[in-house]
Amino acid sequence: MNATTTRGSLLATFACVLVGASFTANSLLGDYPYAGGQFLRYGLAALLLVPLAAQGAAARLRALEPRQWTRLALLAGVGMVGFNLAVIAAERTAEPAVPGVFVGCAPVLVAVLVPLLEGRRPRRRVLRGASLVALGAFAVQGWGRTDGVGIAFSVCALAGEVGFAVLAVPVLRPLGPRLLSATVCAVAAVEAAVAGLLLDGTAWLRRPGAAEAGALLWQAAVVTVVGFVCWYMGVQRIGAERATLFSGLIPVAAAGTAPLVGTGSYGAAQAVGSALVGAGVALGSGALSRERRVSAAAVEDDPSDQSRVVVHRAVAATGQPYEPGPGNDLLGPHALPTHEDHVPGAPGDRDRQPRDVVGELDGGTGPERLVEPRGLREGERLGDHGLG
Repeated sequence: MNATTTRGSLLATFACVLVGASFTANSLLGDYPYAGGQFLRYGLAALLLVPLAAQGAAARLRALEPRQWTRLALLAGVGMVGFNLAVIAAERTAEPAVPGVFVGCAPVLVAVLVPLLEGRRPRRRVLRGASLVALGAFAVQGWGRTDGVGIAFSVCALAGEVGFAVLAVPVLRPLGPRLLSATVCAVAAVEAAVAGLLLDGTAWLRRPGAAEAGALLWQAAVVTVVGFVCWYMGVQRIGAERATLFSGLIPVAAAGTAPLVGTGSYGAAQAVGSALVGAGVALGSGALSRERRVSAAAVEDDPSDQSRVVVHRAVAATGQPYEPGPGNDLLGPHALPTHEDHVPGAPGDRDRQPRDVVGELDGGTGPERLVEPRGLREGERLGDHGLG
């Protein structure tokens, strides 16, 4: 894997491990009103994220179209507030492992949906890896008692997990990870307040006790602020398909930390499941591949690319000679996005398609050569090989 893929994988791993390890904090909020807890968690997280996303935030938010605001509302309602509500509702008639198993299937659905929405075929390697991740998550959590209602709400939780990944993709570019996290947290806080007033009336919010306040602070400052930003930075670098593979680490992290606080055990089934999840993540993310190809999707992941026509530092801009610096690799001395040059148009390309790539260095052995742009379909064929 190149540096961009490695960093994206590490960021997604860290975010999912944080979420998995936070289940202990969830157990301390069993008696606190659901909507009120969500309001406090996401509201505090939004306040903490504002200073991190303040630069140019107002202008970027004003530039959003109504359909993008609708997507943000759906992302917060389905992928955040709705997801948590579905899990709680499922656990009323089902053991916690049941919604966990359904949510563990999210990598498979995302591996299919994201490519179809982008007009390309799913990658077989990612699908195989996602299937191993889902099987490993099942082995870690097992299966428990449930009924039809529990299964129905578990399916809703699965839809929320898929929505959290898929709905964010089109708004990640214009907002970036920090501003996107701050915005959806603010929207989720408003939605949680409305849901609380409708479902619980005046009892939707109360002063938390000491343990509840500590749990809410952990969820807001660590799981939401740090976890969300790291997650979306990972998606930005490796795409939603491969990033969602790492969600299989959530039950693994939960199972691994449960014995530390006396809420569970780690046995042979958890060990086998963890190994399957690890193998699926490695296979689907490209860690086991020796190819070194640069994909068009990786170039597009940077939200600072406003013109959408970019060239790597190691490729000369229009009308300039190609003079690579000493020690430059495929992406220059550093990873994207700090070494991108914007150019007015691709050389020899008159149509100026918004997702065209000017040129890239092919990662194969032998003399360096440029891969000429051939529009969107060529970028997709390059992306099929992945960054691994």
